[in-house]
Amino acid sequence: MKTRTVQRTRLVPHTIDGKTEMVLDRYQVDVPVPPRDWDRIVRTAVTIAAGLILTACVVWSTASIGDLLARVVIPPAAYAAAVVFDLAWISCMALEWLARYDTRRAVLPRKAGHVALLLAMGAVAAHGWLAGQLVIGIVGAAVSGLAKGLWTVVLAHHATPLDNRTQQWVDKQRAEAGGRLAMVAVRRELTRADALVDAERTALDTSPDANPDESGQPADRPDEEEQPAPSGPMTIADAVRTAADSGLKDPDAILRYVRTVADANANPETVNRYIRRLKLAS
Repeated sequence: MKTRTVQRTRLVPHTIDGKTEMVLDRYQVDVPVPPRDWDRIVRTAVTIAAGLILTACVVWSTASIGDLLARVVIPPAAYAAAVVFDLAWISCMALEWLARYDTRRAVLPRKAGHVALLLAMGAVAAHGWLAGQLVIGIVGAAVSGLAKGLWTVVLAHHATPLDNRTQQWVDKQRAEAGGRLAMVAVRRELTRADALVDAERTALDTSPDANPDESGQPADRPDEEEQPAPSGPMTIADAVRTAADSGLKDPDAILRYVRTVADANANPETVNRYIRRLKLAS
């Protein structure tokens, strides 16, 4: 068995002049070396080779399709568009990799990748045909097919589909998490709609904002002031604010006050909304 030497540390007591302290002591120990994982080495080597082949495929097809499109547009635009052909099926392969645990979700990106690959191969073959080198065009198109085929095998080797029951459990968990995520946007939309409704009601409120002129009332007899009418002179918002400033905490009591001094038909929901606004503002 092969071994390797590693350095480790431990706490040991060390005494000087009768005083003991725990100090670090470094020592070496031989530990067994695990056997080489050839499966992982081969898998990694194949993945690296597939990546190199993919790079060569992108360079070749981009040069070929870019030269084809450069016949009618300027070269920068032609080569920029040429990259799209390969990026399309490569992106589909990436989505297929992300869905390696879910065979149903991997079907769509796999099919879309095959369609994008056929379009890229057709463009490369058309370039060879227009250049008078149909055989070279077909061989060049086969480069993309080989790269895609190799990556299909690699993805299938890395894929680990789930059994039926486990897949159902994963789908339910994913649906539950997706529902919670969707409710974030829904609640945000509802809050925005409520705010717009409140703003519209406030803008259309025709109740007087100020108290009427009280110059004719006797200042030395405040107890004999006439009680305000149920339809005015305060808005609902002002009445709620006044009640809260006066120390009223009970929503029912605030509602009775609002119906007395502002609006006899005040909606309890509207009053409660103003109460919540005051609490948030405080």
